[in-house]
Amino acid sequence: MTKQEFISAVAAKGEVTKECAAGIMGAMFEVITENLQKGERTSWPGFGSFETSHRKARQGRNPRTGEALQIPASKGAKFNASKPLKDSLRE
Repeated sequence: MTKQEFISAVAAKGEVTKECAAGIMGAMFEVITENLQKGERTSWPGFGSFETSHRKARQGRNPRTGEALQIPASKGAKFNASKPLKDSLRE
């Protein structure tokens, strides 16, 4: 599903215009991003939670040359699906 298809589906479900749906979804993603940047967790009961994950610095290898290299520590975003969402996907 593309971004435009997603916005259209949300607009139809919410019975709002596509512009309104796009604005609300954009604001929602901005809030989640801001919380992740602050290291805060954002959760939506029944759906899941977004949180920051921390990766330690580690030793890696260049796959072409086999040369050892240092991979620096980094942060990433992690999504954990809630139990009701997981259960709804089981067959």
